[in-house]
Amino acid sequence: MYVPKESQPKQGGTAATAKDGEKGGKRKIVAQNKKARHDYAIIDTYEAGLVLTGTEVKSLRQGRASLVDGFVQVDGGEAWLHNAHIPEYAQGTWTNHSARRKRKLLLHREEIDKLAVKADETGHTIVPLALYFKDGRAKAEIALARGKKEYDKRQTLREKQDRRESDRAIAAAKRRQRGA
Repeated sequence: MYVPKESQPKQGGTAATAKDGEKGGKRKIVAQNKKARHDYAIIDTYEAGLVLTGTEVKSLRQGRASLVDGFVQVDGGEAWLHNAHIPEYAQGTWTNHSARRKRKLLLHREEIDKLAVKADETGHTIVPLALYFKDGRAKAEIALARGKKEYDKRQTLREKQDRRESDRAIAAAKRRQRGA
């Protein structure tokens, strides 16, 4: 049986692919920072391009990266991603990159200025949420965030658990209704 190449599953890589609504481009997610959504209240999100070397791109295409300790800092009118771990490319030679170097983010001037002003407010920070490829280009989703207190984190977990329980109850009621 013939299957068109577009519908065949991709070989290798376990990175998720999600549909992006804005321009219809595919997003191949490389790394997500789930801890950031738990520790911070997300105020606003931005999509930024990344300035990378060749071995960093190859390492990302293998699905290897971590954003756990990452943060964004605005320095001299430029946004920089710090502590994002992109491991060295296995087949790289002396041209390999350093794993935790700071990387420049590509944003519009108005976005950088807005982020700089908001980040200076107490309790606000800029955190990376995801690294992904969109139309073949490496992108970072960054967010302006405010740190959560411990009770806020517990409240969020409680709401998530309540929502999950109500969804299960609704699904069970629908199953009973179909069966009767």
